[in-house]
Amino acid sequence: MSLIKFNKSRFPWFNDRIATWLDTDDFFADDFFVRDRNLPAMNVKEHKDDFEIELAVPGFSKKDIEVTMENDMLHIRAKSSKEEVEEDEEYTRREFNYNSFDRMLQLPTSVDQNEKVKAKYKDGILTLNLIKKEEAKEPPKRIIDIA
Repeated sequence: MSLIKFNKSRFPWFNDRIATWLDTDDFFADDFFVRDRNLPAMNVKEHKDDFEIELAVPGFSKKDIEVTMENDMLHIRAKSSKEEVEEDEEYTRREFNYNSFDRMLQLPTSVDQNEKVKAKYKDGILTLNLIKKEEAKEPPKRIIDIA
């Protein structure tokens, strides 16, 4: 088996300097919605009583992650406490990068910011549960008698 070097540019006439200058990486990227590839992948689920947000943050420990909520914004950041290690090996391709990230999310008005946010971190997944306001919750189904 032989390794094939990965060419980031899909267009051979663009070299890295031109691509950086023209900012073509984002223009020709497969991922239309993700602008910054350093941000962790995120899933958002809406349930009857809450919102569940999952972030893939492997390589961090609980103490490296900080979550705050202020002014309708959820701020999630992490900085690795690991020291930089000098490497003796030369990589053909390297994608492991767990230095830091900083992500801010605009919260919907239906989130009750006075309620406690439940957060847990397991197997590289940070899960946050944001409780909805009572008036935003769906009312229970009522059966109406027909006369």
